[in-house]
Amino acid sequence: MDVRLKNIGKKYEGREEFTIRHINLDIHSQEFCAILGPSGCGKSTLLRMIAGLNSITEGELVFGDKLMNKVAAKDRDIAMVFQSYALYPHMTVYDNMAFSLKMRKESKEVIHQRVLEAAKLLQIEEYLYSRPSDISGGQRQRVALGRAMVRKPSVFLMDEPLSNLDAKLREHMRVELVRLHKRLGTTTIYVTHDQTEAMTMADQIVLLNKGIIQQAGAPSELYHRPANVFVAGFIGTPAMNLIPGKIVQGQYISDNQLIKLHPSPDDAQKLKAHEGEEVLLGVRGERLSQGLAEANNFQLTVDVVEMLGKEQILYCELADHTELVVSAPGHLEFKSGQNYDFHIQSDALHFFNKASGERIN
Repeated sequence: MDVRLKNIGKKYEGREEFTIRHINLDIHSQEFCAILGPSGCGKSTLLRMIAGLNSITEGELVFGDKLMNKVAAKDRDIAMVFQSYALYPHMTVYDNMAFSLKMRKESKEVIHQRVLEAAKLLQIEEYLYSRPSDISGGQRQRVALGRAMVRKPSVFLMDEPLSNLDAKLREHMRVELVRLHKRLGTTTIYVTHDQTEAMTMADQIVLLNKGIIQQAGAPSELYHRPANVFVAGFIGTPAMNLIPGKIVQGQYISDNQLIKLHPSPDDAQKLKAHEGEEVLLGVRGERLSQGLAEANNFQLTVDVVEMLGKEQILYCELADHTELVVSAPGHLEFKSGQNYDFHIQSDALHFFNKASGERIN
C-alpha cells in the first residue's frame, strides 16, 4: 500500500513551536522506508502520527486513496513493532503471537495456520510453547515480529526494533529483516537513529533534523550527493570532512591556504556563479588517496591510526592543525607522527554554501 504524507505538521498543546512541520513524503507500496535522525528530531513522533497514536495538527495522511487523519489506530490495517518487545510474560510464544487474532475473533484454524507460518519463516518453531523469559533477546524480537506478521497488515511500522540487541545480533537481525521484507513485500516504515541500519536496509531514507526533512532518497543518493552540510556530516562513517575556503578564479582555496584544488570541468562551470564566495569543501575520507598526483596535492601529519582490518581510519592534521580524517586500505602502513602526501580526485569534491549549508554543485 502507498503511504503519502502531505504537508504534515504536529504541535502539542501549550507549545508555540511545531515539533514536526512541512513533511511531504511518498512511500511506495512494498518499499522499505527508514526514518533516520538524531535523538529528539521527531522521527518517533512522525511514526506515531502514521500509526494513529498521535493526532495530526495539520496536513493529510493518505493510505492508498483513503484519508487517514481521523481513522482510529485499530482501523488503519497496520502492525507495529516497538523497541521494547512488549510480550506478555505469562503467555507462551504461541499465545503471544496469536493474541491479536484472538481479539479479532478469528477461527482457531486460521490462527493456528498463521502462527505456524510466521514461526517457520522466523525460525522460532521450537520455541512456540516456551515463555518469553526462557528465550534470548533475539528470539523475543522474532516473536514480536511474528505477532505483527500474523495480522497480515498493509503497513509495518517499526520503532527502533533492534536497539536492545547486542552488536553481533543486531547485524544478524538486519539481514533477517531485509530477507523477511523481500518475502512478505509489505510496505515498511522503520525508525532508527543508526545510520548503518538505514543505509543497509532501506530502499528510501528520510533524514530528519529538528522536525524537518533534510533529504529523502536512496541510500546512495544521500551518501554521494548530500543536499546540505547536515546530511554530509550525519551520513557516512567517518563523517565527511568539511573545510572552509573560497572560490577564486574557478579554484578552491582553503582559508588556511594549505589546500588548493581544481574542481572537475562540470563543477567548475557550476562554481562560476559563486566566484569569491565563502564555501565549505566536503570530501569523504576514502576519497583522500596517499601519494602525489598531477594536481590537488597536500601534506598531512598522521596523529592517530585506528586499524579495523580491511581498512584503517587515520586522524590527521594539516600544518595549521586543521583536522582531517582519512579512510585508507588496511594493508597500507602509516605511523603516528609522520608526514604523508595525499591528493583528492577532482570528481570527489562537494561544495556547500558556508552561510546556508546548502549544496551548490
